[in-house]
Amino acid sequence: MKFEEIEAVMRKNESLSEQYILPGNYIVVRLDGKGFTKLTKEKLTLDKPFDEKFGRVMIDTTRHLFNTGFKVIYGYTQSDEISLLIGKDDQTFSRKTSKLNSVLAGEASAFFSLQFQEVCVFDCRTIAIPNLDMLLDYFCWRQEDAHRNSLSAYCYWTLRNNGFTAKQATGKIEKMPQAEKNELLFQYGINYNTLPTWQKRGVGIYNKEIMKPGFNPVTRETVDCVRKELFVEKELLMRREYRDFLREIFNNE
Repeated sequence: MKFEEIEAVMRKNESLSEQYILPGNYIVVRLDGKGFTKLTKEKLTLDKPFDEKFGRVMIDTTRHLFNTGFKVIYGYTQSDEISLLIGKDDQTFSRKTSKLNSVLAGEASAFFSLQFQEVCVFDCRTIAIPNLDMLLDYFCWRQEDAHRNSLSAYCYWTLRNNGFTAKQATGKIEKMPQAEKNELLFQYGINYNTLPTWQKRGVGIYNKEIMKPGFNPVTRETVDCVRKELFVEKELLMRREYRDFLREIFNNE
């Protein structure tokens, strides 16, 4: 078989497995650390349940993904997870999911690995979301997940630091209602409500308009200019207020 004939067959086989995000749909990409539980136990020295450097690197990785060729409108990170909203008019790679997944997973993995000088890998999935309400549901869902996981993590490590084995700590908080988890922490002198907001609700990143002084070379005058810069919000609101906050960002794009 000639090269041209082989190539035609192979290209056809490749195209049969391709999927695309259809026009009119929002594009959401979620990245998760692959094997990060083992990584943080065996190779990275981290504070528990939350580590300042790890949290900072997750934020920096999310910021990095804003500059990878896609029109990223909003980024949200919690624990070892990143969610990105890409503009529904973005046509990069013809909206091919395999390209979105491979490029963003590769960029996140490479950037994160350099910060810790260890091989750190992210997996990636692309989700088509048809309307604004469902989009808001998605990000509120991820924030609620952050809140629940944060509360459980604080309970687990509080028990571990007070003589409980891993099995005992897991068994004690398993199926425990959130109110009882708050009470458990209070018994050990921890008021969950006063803990850093970014640990409980995650971090949002988006472009924000700011006024900056500029210089007009023609008139030789200093003028105020409106510019967009990436803003990191570590004090996110919750539930309805968070939903309204997101709606304003998304509607302005």
